[in-house]
Amino acid sequence: MVVIDSIKTGIVIDHITAGLGMKILEYLDIDTTKNTVALIMNAVSNKFGRKDVVKIENVVDIDLAALGIIDPKVTVNVIEDHIIKRKIHVTVPEKVVNIIKCNNPRCVTSVESGAPQVFHLIDRENREYRCDYCDEIISMKGGYSNEVLHKQWFDR
Repeated sequence: MVVIDSIKTGIVIDHITAGLGMKILEYLDIDTTKNTVALIMNAVSNKFGRKDVVKIENVVDIDLAALGIIDPKVTVNVIEDHIIKRKIHVTVPEKVVNIIKCNNPRCVTSVESGAPQVFHLIDRENREYRCDYCDEIISMKGGYSNEVLHKQWFDR
């Protein structure tokens, strides 16, 4: 049995589809030298069978749009003084900027460095987005072959 203590202040990202916890952690790019992070993979879930859970201490502001694209089933619990203060059910966002990358090699975002990657939702069920510049369609459902961009790529 694995025992992970509760956190005093921070967030718990729960109900992550089993296997996607690492992808969420990679996107969030949490500094593990300053924050305590726990990733529980393939835990038993009464609701979904199996799930991943991420606990991050001392971090409360995260990009919910990115979580909605990676896994819209997740729940974010904001913890203060060891108590859940807010429970947030993420949704698939209507517009995303610099979270997913256009696959079209001729798109201006692929040619011009620093051009923002802007997409609008066209199919909520399949999480399909259309590039604002070239109309390329990106689907985020299924095999996750379309990569979510790493947050640090935009911090340079």
